[in-house]
Amino acid sequence: MSTKTFHEATIAIRGGRALDSHASSILFPLYQTGNFVHDEVGVDKGYSYSRVSNPTVDALEKAIAALEGTASAVSFRTGMAAITTLCFTLLRSGDHVILSDVVYGGTIRLFREVLDHLGIQGEFVDTSNPDKVEAAIQSATRLIFIETPGNPTLKITDIQTISRIARRRSILLAVDNTFLTPVLQRPFDLGADISILSTTKYIDGHNATVGGSIATHDEQLSERLRLIRKTLGTIQAPFEAWLTLQGLKTLPMRLRLHCAGALRIAQWLESHPAVKYVFYPGLPSFPQQALAAEQQRGAGGIVAFELKGGAEAARQTLNHLRLCSRAESLGGLETLVTHPSTTTHADLDPSLRQALGISDGLIRISVGLEDPEDLIADFNQAIAAAIAQPGAGEAKQ
Repeated sequence: MSTKTFHEATIAIRGGRALDSHASSILFPLYQTGNFVHDEVGVDKGYSYSRVSNPTVDALEKAIAALEGTASAVSFRTGMAAITTLCFTLLRSGDHVILSDVVYGGTIRLFREVLDHLGIQGEFVDTSNPDKVEAAIQSATRLIFIETPGNPTLKITDIQTISRIARRRSILLAVDNTFLTPVLQRPFDLGADISILSTTKYIDGHNATVGGSIATHDEQLSERLRLIRKTLGTIQAPFEAWLTLQGLKTLPMRLRLHCAGALRIAQWLESHPAVKYVFYPGLPSFPQQALAAEQQRGAGGIVAFELKGGAEAARQTLNHLRLCSRAESLGGLETLVTHPSTTTHADLDPSLRQALGISDGLIRISVGLEDPEDLIADFNQAIAAAIAQPGAGEAKQ
């Protein structure tokens, strides 16, 4: 069944999905097996070993591809497994990669601690400035890798502008679209070659799995990704694939609620006298709001802010939260609050964190689906308790 003309809520539930051939179960079965029996020597039903392929993983890939608008997608054990496999697929010693400066800390570690030792150079650039991207291109540049909105400051890169730069120089453009998913941002419509998702986050949406995916219109690249995935052993596990298939069905509906709740909380935080600034693309005060409105279909469910009391006020606020959970991930039903300088970006030099706008007082909120008024009440009491602590008040402005 073709879903090209359907709306995203329909595609999320029906897209790329087929009934199983055995019992026509409404849910695609979980093939929790390591291997498959051959009918005879050299003859099988398309599956041999779950490190290579698995019917449940294939079902997830078809569902993600339908949402991405591509012929296929490739699923991985984690988001970082997806990015790592992409790099081993595309790059070799001597190659140069341009990456967004505000990017997930794991991506930074991959380039600095692994790929750099293999002769692959990653250069971190302010990709929100196209001139800086253009200036960074070398003869050895093979890939431009952008994350937009950036983690955790939500800095936005103009995908269409960067795609034009990349195309003129015959360089591939990959977009980490984890924060928005294809529901809120369409990288391929804006000229990207590759879309990357950490399915751990909004795609699953229930904090139940870890996983990643890569989509592209280039079928030769997809097949090469599958070969390298088989070699590295980075394929998604069947049970996680099955759970993610269920979570994916409610993605558009969940994102509408995430966006509405995030905007309400961002507006409240911006009005709070103890808050120094708020990062949220849906606010008029956000420097790139116009670009966000043009490029995105929603402002997303992530809010970042800093208190006037700085690092100590942030620590005290986090420790006084009662409803919200202190956890590193994002995109689930539960609101998760993270201190990037001690978690996701802890490995970065403090001076670099400061240069990127990731201060020790920055707090990132993944706004869940609890009632926003309950979340505001929790932040209100936590901030009040924090600024009442010695050394955490507004005197540290």
